[in-house]
Amino acid sequence: MSWTKKNVHPGKIVATSQEVDVLVLDVDSSKRRISLGLKQVQRNPWEQFAEEHPVGTTVEGEVRNITEFGLFIGLAPDIDGMVHMSDISWDEPGETAINAYEKGKIVSARVLDIDVEKERISLGVKQLQEDPFAESMSRVKKGEVVTCIVTAIQANGIEVKVDDVLSGFIRRAELSREKSDQRPDRFAVGEKVDAKITAIDRAARKLSLTIKGREMEEDKQAMAEFGTTDSGASLGDILGAAIRRRNQQSE
Repeated sequence: MSWTKKNVHPGKIVATSQEVDVLVLDVDSSKRRISLGLKQVQRNPWEQFAEEHPVGTTVEGEVRNITEFGLFIGLAPDIDGMVHMSDISWDEPGETAINAYEKGKIVSARVLDIDVEKERISLGVKQLQEDPFAESMSRVKKGEVVTCIVTAIQANGIEVKVDDVLSGFIRRAELSREKSDQRPDRFAVGEKVDAKITAIDRAARKLSLTIKGREMEEDKQAMAEFGTTDSGASLGDILGAAIRRRNQQSE
């Protein structure tokens, strides 16, 4: 009887003696029965919405409901679109970002997907803006050495921040080439460390880094630039020359 009103009493859709247009759906001669459809004489509202608002367009509507999954936005008299918790904000967890919304608030959102068969419309609020992680990520690459700030000390490593958006983690085994220095507690929150990027996890929006790898790479470069122990130079001489060169460059 209706595209949008499910499991309701017919009296809430039509009234006695009311004239209506219907579509003949089936004729069963043996049972002397004719099946009619009321909703079929009207356009499928989800098909109509898909034509008028294809994926990628921006829509505006009122917050009709807030659930543990996200926001339901009114798009037509009887059609809602859902903003999943993960599509509310780029910066904040969904559980936090959803607190900024209340019923009746008018919001804008981007159409992400329309499933006419399942009668579902997926929306996104954060997609109205560029992903800050993607922008920051484009400025770094795997194998690059970056300066980080320690943000947290854990038993299995340290958490670091590369810039205002990018964060990462350095596992305990990657804190130093020397096993005795692979102790997270030797670092302090706010301390700056140089580390090499070993992986960029776009899904988790996090970097994996290594101090150990950076140290080993610097040693390798020092050996190539200032000589090897086979040439008569001691390892201390080689590394000392490399350290002096680095200090001069930083000055």
